[in-house]
Amino acid sequence: MNNNPSTTGFSSCVRQLVHRAGVRWRTALPLIVLLGGIGHAAAQTSSGFTADQAQKGATIYDQTCAQCHGATLEGGAAPPLKGSSWHNSIQTRFSTSGKLLDYVANNMPVNNPGGLSAEQYRDAVAFILQRNGYANPQAATDPSKLGDVKLTPVPQVASAESSNLEIQNIGKADRTVMGSLPAQQRVVISDDMMYHAGSDRSNWLLHGRDYTNQRYSPLDQLNDRNVDSLVPVALTQTGLIGSFESTPIVVNGVMYLTTPTVDHKIKIIAMDATNGEVLWEVSYALGEHQICCGPVNRGVAVAYGNVFFVTLDDQLVSLNAASGEKNWSVKLADPSLGYSETMAPQIFNGKIIVGSAGGEWAIRGFVASYDAETGKQDWRFETTDPKTYEGDSWKHGGAMVWTTPAIDVQRKLIIFSTGNPNPDLYGASRKGDNLYSDSIVALHADTGKLAWHHQEVKHDVWDYDATSNVVLFDVKQNGQTIPAAGEAGKDGWFHIVDRRNGKLIRKSDPFVMQSDNMFSQPTEKGVEMLPGANGGAEWSPPAYSPKTGYVYVLGMNQLMNFTTKEPDNTKGAIRLGSAFTNVKKGAIQNGVFSAIDVNSGKIAWQYDAPQPLIGGALATAGNLVFMGEGNGYLDAFDAQKGKKLWRFNLGAGVNAPPITYEVNGEQYVAVAAGGNFQLGFPYGDVVAIFKLKK
Repeated sequence: MNNNPSTTGFSSCVRQLVHRAGVRWRTALPLIVLLGGIGHAAAQTSSGFTADQAQKGATIYDQTCAQCHGATLEGGAAPPLKGSSWHNSIQTRFSTSGKLLDYVANNMPVNNPGGLSAEQYRDAVAFILQRNGYANPQAATDPSKLGDVKLTPVPQVASAESSNLEIQNIGKADRTVMGSLPAQQRVVISDDMMYHAGSDRSNWLLHGRDYTNQRYSPLDQLNDRNVDSLVPVALTQTGLIGSFESTPIVVNGVMYLTTPTVDHKIKIIAMDATNGEVLWEVSYALGEHQICCGPVNRGVAVAYGNVFFVTLDDQLVSLNAASGEKNWSVKLADPSLGYSETMAPQIFNGKIIVGSAGGEWAIRGFVASYDAETGKQDWRFETTDPKTYEGDSWKHGGAMVWTTPAIDVQRKLIIFSTGNPNPDLYGASRKGDNLYSDSIVALHADTGKLAWHHQEVKHDVWDYDATSNVVLFDVKQNGQTIPAAGEAGKDGWFHIVDRRNGKLIRKSDPFVMQSDNMFSQPTEKGVEMLPGANGGAEWSPPAYSPKTGYVYVLGMNQLMNFTTKEPDNTKGAIRLGSAFTNVKKGAIQNGVFSAIDVNSGKIAWQYDAPQPLIGGALATAGNLVFMGEGNGYLDAFDAQKGKKLWRFNLGAGVNAPPITYEVNGEQYVAVAAGGNFQLGFPYGDVVAIFKLKK
């Protein structure tokens, strides 16, 4: 469910912009709830809701649920509310109407749990049950008696329809070639190219541009004096509208990116980086999966002539970079338990490094290394430490790895951040520090053995993950230059550690609002706190400029009410032990873009945004820093002083990290604009490419 019914509006708005600007428009060829087909056989099981309630619920579902679960309950951004997953959920978790209603009312909409009225929740559930073949009584059941209304046995699904309820061709990839392909050797990225990606002026070869994750480009053709002449030259639609978080990779004029998952499909696209013309695309069909924070995918890795990506149903896939043909795929984890894959993989010394999302389920986080040629696993490091969890709670203690690691090439260290322990807001069953959750962690790249760690929040019961990408840079201290690593936490501080040993050098000044009670224990009644459960800083990758010595961080202020209760421990079920709800009265809901001096931890400048910020930043040698907003704007700032110099509205939330690159002597800026599931920003499906107006 999502409580923002205005989800697109993209096409009409942007087409008008395109018409006025003369831009080339291109189109690629044509509840977080574990429910999932409509039963048409006569149902004898009563739902406890009337037909009138179900009729009202149809409107509520259309406005708040269909965006994610599909207009006909078929699924999309979230799992289907019909079919085999429906049967499994009812039989194992929701045997009564009361249990189902209680779950939905406490966990949906995902971006505002508890945001509907009790009547609206009852009506929406009535509609879902009616569409699944449950009979309605003549009069409404007393709400307090819904716990006695059995949903088992489940109405049988007609056999004639059963084969069409869900995608059967799990793992099938449909490839379409649209244009002339570059010569094979032009898209082969070698280890040497990746080692020296930072000094490569033309390309964007790695997720963070180079292994430091700095997202800093030495290009300066576009600068603070001429950025007001930046214009769009291509707007390419992918055809899959949804929460778009991909960072493109660009090599020798060819751009590679992923789309979100929509209708159980994800696309991997290769296009001309100068004009958006699609060269090839692969549409990959997913099997059943469970997701927490939207149908997202944060991009590909490209190396050795191949493209690597992960899927929400826990596959790691290799494609030929020149043709899109599939090389191999391997299964990383079990999606039925709650694992899902959203990160852009990292590549180092012939190995693909991936981690797993899914921290709202009772599962154990990991980082793993796979051979880039064969897909064979080399090692796996699991991110819950048995010594720091009570009993055996470490076996399902969370600490997921959401974002692409940085690599300290000199020390051969993989350095990444980890998410919250599980259950999120209920810590009574997992006493202890809960390492290595909410931490910056370094592993030896060859073996996967722990090198060091720094925990930002001990025994987290506020969902204060460390989910943003770790960034590597040097800092000055006592006249010495120290190799450092930094991470923008959901707790509102930028944490800087010595990357030789993980020892804390400093925390920045807070870059968002922090209430005095931010580390108060959540209660059954509820406690209002800042930061909210989204942060602070979310997954949004920061940028760092060695010219200014500033790190640029996207943040959000969302006053939330934290409530807690003992969680449901059903295997494979979402397990929060909590709810966190935006406080509407006197609501604090805004964003802040901060430049932080890493040598002092002081805030150099800030830009106040009207909405929470999520997406990512880009810094350049042209004294520019770029970032996007949920209201559709891509913004450029003076990197030193913070003055806004340019903006362009793309009609959908710009909630992905921008990149820059050079082709034939011209500098380009590109970004995905597709909105955001988590914050309800308007959806779209565009990849926008800009350059200076001639």
